[in-house]
Amino acid sequence: MRYSPLLTDLYELTMLAGYLEEGMAGKPAVFDLFYRTNPFEGGYAVFAGLEPALEFLEQVRFAPEELEYLRGLGIFRPRFIEFLREFRFRGRITAPAEGTLVFANEPLLTVEGTLAEAQFVETALLTIINFQTLIATKAARVCHAADGAEVIEFGLRRAQGPDGGLSASRAACVGGVRGTSNVLAGMAYGLPVRGTHAHSWVQAFPDELTAFRAYADAFPDSTILLVDTYDTLKSGLPNTITVARELREQGHELRGIRIDSGDLAYLSREARAMLDEAGFNGVRIVASNELDEQVIESVRAEGGRVDIYGVGTKLATGSGPGGGALGGVYKLVEIAGQPKLKVTSDIAKATLPGRKRLLRALNAEGGFIQDVICLDTDDVRGGDTVHDPTNPLQHKTLPENARFTDLRRVVMEAGRRTDAAEPLADMAERCKRELALLPTGCLRFINPHRYKVSVSGQLNSLRNRLIDSLVGKGK
Repeated sequence: MRYSPLLTDLYELTMLAGYLEEGMAGKPAVFDLFYRTNPFEGGYAVFAGLEPALEFLEQVRFAPEELEYLRGLGIFRPRFIEFLREFRFRGRITAPAEGTLVFANEPLLTVEGTLAEAQFVETALLTIINFQTLIATKAARVCHAADGAEVIEFGLRRAQGPDGGLSASRAACVGGVRGTSNVLAGMAYGLPVRGTHAHSWVQAFPDELTAFRAYADAFPDSTILLVDTYDTLKSGLPNTITVARELREQGHELRGIRIDSGDLAYLSREARAMLDEAGFNGVRIVASNELDEQVIESVRAEGGRVDIYGVGTKLATGSGPGGGALGGVYKLVEIAGQPKLKVTSDIAKATLPGRKRLLRALNAEGGFIQDVICLDTDDVRGGDTVHDPTNPLQHKTLPENARFTDLRRVVMEAGRRTDAAEPLADMAERCKRELALLPTGCLRFINPHRYKVSVSGQLNSLRNRLIDSLVGKGK
């Protein structure tokens, strides 16, 4: 998919034009993309959107009609329009792999290039990474609640427009969802596509049994019947069992039923009992209707017998407490070799200067202890004192026996990807594997354990020196 370079905020272009006029456009610069609060009031986020972001960076070009539009705005000089004609991103990107668990205040993407290159791509990178990370995180939470039951993404009709629907389907699979109702996403990303029929199918026929028979006749080896159009237990299930027997007599088996309303825990229990008593133990039960992680958790806690959850609106839109949007930001951390930081009266919003690494401390079993943000010249070891990124006065000592792994690597050099695109299934497996290594308290939906993220002693000292030199100077 081509994202137009005009998918940006106007101020990116006005700053770019200003840098050109001031002779600054070619200065080397480094920016970090990060967020300050874990989404959904949760204990983690799932990094996603890297591949679409790299695709944008490789393809960014101004087409003639786009340059003509900018010229017609009447605010840019001809020299700037000509500059844009040759604009390309030729920088470096450092990032984690998609499906990696990440946390507040950690540098996710680091963008290095000329000031013009690195500044201009801010908005596009934020809109891609913020949304897909939000949805991948929601998907991981939903899949955790499902506790091994299959989850399918059903959200296209409620998504934030066509592109939002496509991006949501992709990101949901990074977080562990196994399929989608979105046929375009199935083609674009190689995802399994799933679906049944709507209530309107049943209503279009004289009665429910006739509708079920017609659907089974059309799809004898993939029939899943929606059983709640009239009455799930008194009508839908008896008619389903009738059709299931007829299919079996013809050498086929009913695949499943879907319940889209009512008390899902109770109805799924009763449906399971009716199907099993009739000899259809293999028929799977699909549940849908405004599901999210809390609803799924309650269905399971009440003994529900759901095999597959179809999750739509709240997954594709990333809604819920602490959801709706990921507040990712993009900040300058170095220019022309000089570390930079944003100084603010709220220390929690002060940025971390300089080129950095993101390390994860692991215990002997590979479990996650905590993350450490350090300068790229640091040598972090067990026993070191590290500091809270939002409160430099708080510090702790790293375990002596901790071992460290670098969570990020260079994924783009000179404007070209360093590796081929990774399959979505591999990203989903990484997410699943890392969730199992996270302290269990971090997985709670209510009052989760706060996973520790610290800054190294050298980085903390650099930040404090820069703050001392800049406070009161308005720089």
